Amino acid sequence: MPCRRASVAPGLALILSIAGQPALVAAQRPADDRPRARDLGLSPGVFSPGPLNAITDVAGVRVGHVTLIEGDATRTGVTAILPHGGNLFLDKVPGGVFIGNAFGKLAGSTQVRELGTIETPIVLTNTLGVGAAVEGVVAYTLARAGNEAVRSVNALVGETNDGTLNDIRALTVRPAHVIEAIERAGGGPVEEGAVGAGTGTVAFGWKGGIGTASRVLPSRHGGHVVGVLVQTNFGGVLTMDGVPVGRALGRHAFAPTERAADADGSCMIVVATDAPLDARSLERLAARALFGLGRTGASYSHGSGDYAVAFSTAAEVRVRHGADGPQTQAVVPGDRLSALFQAVLEATEEAVYNSLLRARTTTGNGRTVDALPIDEVRALIDRSGRRDWPATVPR
Repeated sequence: MPCRRASVAPGLALILSIAGQPALVAAQRPADDRPRARDLGLSPGVFSPGPLNAITDVAGVRVGHVTLIEGDATRTGVTAILPHGGNLFLDKVPGGVFIGNAFGKLAGSTQVRELGTIETPIVLTNTLGVGAAVEGVVAYTLARAGNEAVRSVNALVGETNDGTLNDIRALTVRPAHVIEAIERAGGGPVEEGAVGAGTGTVAFGWKGGIGTASRVLPSRHGGHVVGVLVQTNFGGVLTMDGVPVGRALGRHAFAPTERAADADGSCMIVVATDAPLDARSLERLAARALFGLGRTGASYSHGSGDYAVAFSTAAEVRVRHGADGPQTQAVVPGDRLSALFQAVLEATEEAVYNSLLRARTTTGNGRTVDALPIDEVRALIDRSGRRDWPATVPR
């Protein structure tokens, strides 16, 4: 599908003068009938999802994609996650970062770990697009009303390497694409699969992509919402809610056949919650998201960059830029975090499944990567009896 020129939104003026070129954005593709995990009877864990079963179930969180498909070789894009719709630099959210295997690039992570705050949209793209993405995030932030005196911006940008299906050396992602993704961001359903930063990714030997899921805790556990978004591009032996899909279908990183898949790759995970948590608790929450990958059969291989970023949207724990004096915060104590940890494990697991199930077979850069075969997966799930299990605990 050829790219089209994007209309120039007001916030693009600064970055266009820097980049010297217009944004190229792929037209939106129509939805298809590929299922999500729950359509197949997969409902990992014991807690219920939110109404959208997406990171946008956390009030105020917004997601935007720019998908770049051009000619035979460009299969890449940008995904932006906004913790709230205001000025993030002036109204920072607490954040935490956890690293599973650091063969990757998460720009801005050291300042988040040092100061415990996130002050820009979180952007995901391909490995060689990180520099352009940082430039785009910085330009977007500088152009926001109220930021006229800002001289330092900590852009938070993560990546996975989509060089199998995308001509990554072409440096297709430009700063203008990043601003376009940010300005497109909205609430509501989140497009999944081969879209945005997941356009060219591969996971478990099948087409990977963007996936999302959420959990709502029962009132006795605080009633909080946890949402997860993943960019899947990693290897291992796929397991879906305990069903050994990769082993049964003979496609995994260590299969002794021509269907063996690469064990290397990466995964970026973004966790949102409305629970009032401080930076230390958010780092612990991010760790559970990385642990959740283990439920899906991830290898955490030598060549994998496995990162999780977590933030809280709760107004009472935000940090106002330049505020004078101490700030009192009422946060969830450590001994009440276990239910949140369980929720993020479950949501991460399901988000990975959704990224695979919603992705389409993709050809690019001289290669074709098949989508996960739905009929075969459905047969394996039916054979396992997963459909007969109670899915959730009451709220």
